[in-house]
Amino acid sequence: MFLLKKVWKRLQGENERECILCLAMILALTAYFPAAMTPFYRLSGALRSARAQGETNGIGGLSYSETELEEITLENDLSGAEIVGIPAADEYTPPPAPFFYSAYQIQKGDMIGFIAENFGLNQGTLVSVNAIKNSRAIYPNDVLKIPNQDGIMHTVAAGETIAQIASRYTVEAAAIVTANELFRDTANAGTKLFIPGAKLDFTQLQEINGDLFIWPVRGRISSRYGYRIHPISGGRAFHTGIDIPAMTGAPIKAAMSGRVTVAGYNGVFGNYVVVAHHSNYRTLYGHMSSIRAKSGAYVKAGEVIGYVGSTGQSTGAHLHFTVYKNGVTVNPLLLMN
Repeated sequence: MFLLKKVWKRLQGENERECILCLAMILALTAYFPAAMTPFYRLSGALRSARAQGETNGIGGLSYSETELEEITLENDLSGAEIVGIPAADEYTPPPAPFFYSAYQIQKGDMIGFIAENFGLNQGTLVSVNAIKNSRAIYPNDVLKIPNQDGIMHTVAAGETIAQIASRYTVEAAAIVTANELFRDTANAGTKLFIPGAKLDFTQLQEINGDLFIWPVRGRISSRYGYRIHPISGGRAFHTGIDIPAMTGAPIKAAMSGRVTVAGYNGVFGNYVVVAHHSNYRTLYGHMSSIRAKSGAYVKAGEVIGYVGSTGQSTGAHLHFTVYKNGVTVNPLLLMN
């Protein structure tokens, strides 16, 4: 708008040299922003029209008033115009980049989640790239690999193609090829590939972080998972779960949502309940004074399934809690938040 007014004043002042300089400025500007040519074209058309009508006021015969010129420039205001050829920020996707990593030495007080956040990465990325099985078991001076982008590691199975891997993780095959600097669409079985943009399974991340189960009963632990001296036989035996003392009749809650597969009695666990969960997990709750859940029923995490007691082989009121993964017992304390 400013330049158009300046041109008009120069035209009325009949200073041809200055007029040409102003027009040259407009042409230079519009060489970079083609859309800005629109008002110039319209002004040029008006000039030609004025000449055709034989008006003889000033250079080129123009007789537009300041008000008319203002209307022309307002009509062609480009303040809200879109610059063609430059994509909007939310439509921009960074091109694939090769995968590499730097090293970071763990400091006292560090946690995986905080480290990932500091480097602008997902927690699952650090867990996968560093093959961490228990995020609580990281210690000062340990060294972590810090990748330059989010993603997870994948071990190629026999006969598996890059296209199949890309489809599995819903990513572009080209991104996998670029990240791993491959030269073909296949990789040898056993090869570890970085899958850019892929995320670790939520359940797997919960397992690694120890956030999979809630506590069925809150309290101290009187006997941990592993070998111990059996309180009744006096011999060394493997304890398949943890014992949590509590008052008789205290409510016992399902540690995770699932379906009750057993609700009954045996000579070792007394009144007990078994709940099947996703990802091939099962939990057992023993020595109950009474059972509330029924076999076949679906229970939610935190729902009361029975009450603390001392039935079966027990020396006092407590809950015996066992966790199975694929039919094998695991330490519950590594999976409880």
